[in-house]
Amino acid sequence: MVQTAVEIARAVRAGELDPVQVTREALARIAAADGVVGAFRRVRATEALAEAAEVAARPDLRDLPLAGVPVAVKDVTEVTGEYAGWGSVAGPQTPFSSDGVIAARLRAAGAVIVGLTRVPELCLYPMSDDPTGVSRNPWEPAYTAGGSSGGSAAAVAAGLVPIAHGTDGLGSVRLPAAMCGLVGLKPGRGVVQEPTEGWYGMSTHGPLATTTADAALLMSVLGERPALAEVPVPGPQRIAFSTQVPVTRAPLPRPLGQAVTQASTLLAGCGHSLTEATPTYGFDTMLALVARWFAGPAAQADAEFTFRHLQPRTRTHVRLGHLTRAFVRDRARTTWISRAEEFFTSHDVLITPTLATLPPKAQRWHRRSWLANALPAVRVADFTGFWNLAGFPALSVPVGHHPTLDLTTSVQLVAPPGGEPLLLGLAAQLEAANPWPRSR
Repeated sequence: MVQTAVEIARAVRAGELDPVQVTREALARIAAADGVVGAFRRVRATEALAEAAEVAARPDLRDLPLAGVPVAVKDVTEVTGEYAGWGSVAGPQTPFSSDGVIAARLRAAGAVIVGLTRVPELCLYPMSDDPTGVSRNPWEPAYTAGGSSGGSAAAVAAGLVPIAHGTDGLGSVRLPAAMCGLVGLKPGRGVVQEPTEGWYGMSTHGPLATTTADAALLMSVLGERPALAEVPVPGPQRIAFSTQVPVTRAPLPRPLGQAVTQASTLLAGCGHSLTEATPTYGFDTMLALVARWFAGPAAQADAEFTFRHLQPRTRTHVRLGHLTRAFVRDRARTTWISRAEEFFTSHDVLITPTLATLPPKAQRWHRRSWLANALPAVRVADFTGFWNLAGFPALSVPVGHHPTLDLTTSVQLVAPPGGEPLLLGLAAQLEAANPWPRSR
C-alpha cells in the first residue's frame, strides 16, 4: 500500500525517508502499471529524480508541507521545460521557460512533479483519452477513469502517486473522483487565485486523493491557504439530501441513489440533522451552463489552437461555441446564485449523488462524433456543473460499492462560499465511519 501524502511528507521532514528513493519508487510503479491504466501523457523520470535531490538538499526541508511527495499534474498548466498539451496536437508545443502558479506552489511546498496526466481535448468531456492512449478506471479497466481530470484520478486510484492536481469546470475533479473512488474537491470561486479564470469563471483547480487529510493538504497548497490542511470536526449541521436529477428529473440508477441514503444515515449517526430537500435549479440555469460549456472552450481554441488540427468532435463544439457566445450573460448566474443562497439559509450542506449515470466505458472517444460524446457527458454530469456556475465549493467522497461491478458509489457534498473546511470535516467523518479501500 502506497503511503499517504501526509505520511510521506512527515517522514521526509523527520529524515526517515529520502525524497529521491520515494520518487524512484513512484516512477517504478508508473513504469509497471501505466501501460494498462493510461494515466500519464508524459512521465518526467529524469527531471523528477533531479527535483527530488533538490528537495532533499533544501535548508527549509523540515518546514515543507509536501516534502518529497510525488505529485501528478494535469496536462493543462505551465511546468518549466514542458508544454501543456490539453489532450491535443493542435496547440503550441513550445516548452515553458518558467512555472505557472500551480507548479510554482507545488514546488515551493516541496512536491516532486513526476508527470503530466492525460486529458480529453480542451478538457471538454468526462472521458479522458487522446491519440496516444486511454485513461482507464483502475478498479474496472473496461470503464473510463472519468474526465477531464481522468488521468490524475487514474494515477491516484492505481496507487502510482498519493495525490494529484486537477481542474474542475463542470465536474472535472468530482466526476473522476467518483468514478475511481477518491476524494475530489472543487473549491469555491476565488479560493485558488490565478491570473485568469477559465470557462468564464467556472473552472478552478482542486485536489484528488485517497484520504480526506491528503485532499485537505493538497488544497491548502494549491490555494496558498495553510489553514485548510487542518481538517475540523464539525458540530451539528443541517444537512439536506436529494436524489432528484436537476431539471430533467431523469431516472437515477438505484446504486447511486442508495449512496445518498447510506451517507445520510452515517452523518445522522454523527449527530447531524437530515432533511430531504432539493434546490430550485431552473431551466435557465441549465441553459447558462450549456452556453458556457460551448463558449469557454471556443474562446480558448480561437486564441491558442489551430482549428483544422483539432479533433472532429472538438471542431463541432467550437463552432457551437461561436454561436452561443452571445448568450453568456451574468443575469442567469446571478439569479441562480440568489436561489442557491436562499436554499442555504435553511440548510448548511446539500448531499446529492456525484454521478447521474454509471461511468461511460473506456474507449477511444476522440474518434467518435460530437453527439456520441456530448450525450453521455451531459447526462453523467447532471449534479455537478450547477455549483461551478454558482462558484460554491463541492466535494465528492466515496461511500459505497456497486452491487455487481467493481465500482465505488460516491456522493457530492455542497456548501455555501467559505465552506471548504466544513466539507472536508464531513468527508472525514464519513471516512472514519465507513473506511474505503485507498487504491487498487
